[in-house]
Amino acid sequence: MILNRRTILMGAAAGALAAPFIRPGAARAAEFTMKLANNQPMTHPTNIRAAEAVAAIAEESGGRVDVQVFPSNQLGADTDVLSQLRAGGVEFFLLSPIILSTLVPNASINGVGFAFPDYDTVWSAMDGDLGAYERSEIEKAGLVVMDRIWDNGFRQTTSSTRPIVTPEDFEGFKIRVPVSPLWTSMFTAFGAAPTSINFAEVYSALQTGVVDGQENPLAIMQTAKLWEVQEFASMTNHMWDGFWLLGNRRAWQALPEDLQEIVAKHFNEAGMNQRADVMAMNQTLRDDLEAEGFVFNEVDPVPFEQKLRDVGFYAEWKKNYGDEAWAILEAAVGRPLA
Repeated sequence: MILNRRTILMGAAAGALAAPFIRPGAARAAEFTMKLANNQPMTHPTNIRAAEAVAAIAEESGGRVDVQVFPSNQLGADTDVLSQLRAGGVEFFLLSPIILSTLVPNASINGVGFAFPDYDTVWSAMDGDLGAYERSEIEKAGLVVMDRIWDNGFRQTTSSTRPIVTPEDFEGFKIRVPVSPLWTSMFTAFGAAPTSINFAEVYSALQTGVVDGQENPLAIMQTAKLWEVQEFASMTNHMWDGFWLLGNRRAWQALPEDLQEIVAKHFNEAGMNQRADVMAMNQTLRDDLEAEGFVFNEVDPVPFEQKLRDVGFYAEWKKNYGDEAWAILEAAVGRPLA
């Protein structure tokens, strides 16, 4: 059922990229034509549901709103597109809050290493007080943000050299991380050698040996075919990450209120559906990736969390985020970290 629906929606998504929506029965283009960028491949649930959302927006708005989807970093690397979003060259952008922290420092608090034990805790936090806190910080920076965060998933570690089983296995390990101080800080705390590289360049960096490994959710490993340049997959679950659907404030305010409601409704519904898709995908991804050649191993998170506590990682980030934000995080995960 999921695969059939995915195939159908991929066709719709490809059509959305080909041309702006034309009002049914009319000879002129939509009243509002906007761009939605992201860094996910076309086959990822993010773009399947994005295509579904923009089709629904066009239909319910009577053709007044046409949102064109640009996947796979087509409009540039994440940091470049964030600049375009702020300038108005892109109207919407699905972006990890951890990468967004280059602009909104406290947006990354959900990515604190080994904080979330499971998805129930994630969604309670991100649909609750922690998500509300992050959105308030994002809005202070002049951006619009939808209510529901989309799922990127728990992040796992891959390697071309050795499996990661204990914190000591990270020592001297050259690992690609996104452009964010939180990632760099965590892997440095483990004694690794993190290198910030935009996702569009990850495959080639792994292929040429610039780095030994990388970390991402399983869905991204599959759609980006990372098994071709990696061998070991360690289920570290070291961070949970999502995608906030961000908007340019001037473009958003130019939409009449009724159109804002239509756009927000369908983007939020798409986010909820995308979460379910990623959950379903995760149930089969490990088998699929093992069939492609990945060698998997389980990881006990307790020694990793203790290592971060011992070296002062949590204490440092509590200071960086501030007492208020840290208290919201600890309440959300149900235990003290620092």
